Amino acid sequence: MTIDLIKIDYQIAGLKTTKLVSNFHSLFDVDVKLNKPQIKALIEDLYKVRVTAVNTHRPPRKKKRLGGILGYKPAYKRVIVTTLTELPRLDPTNF
Repeated sequence: MTIDLIKIDYQIAGLKTTKLVSNFHSLFDVDVKLNKPQIKALIEDLYKVRVTAVNTHRPPRKKKRLGGILGYKPAYKRVIVTTLTELPRLDPTNF
């Protein structure tokens, strides 16, 4: 199974995520079309860790206005990944 790395938008870093890191959780924003087995395989291949659980949810889209035109920001899927060990930091220059 080959999945493009472009499907993972970015890893989320914030106040809540720093609390989750101590419990071996990590947050990612991914493409809406990915399902849980694909996300699990992608994280295991990318970080070389064993994933024990994948929880997903799709936050509501935010409105965006440009002049008189009302639109929406692109949809995304937020993923909480639970691993057996802490995820290493990736160097973006290696890709």
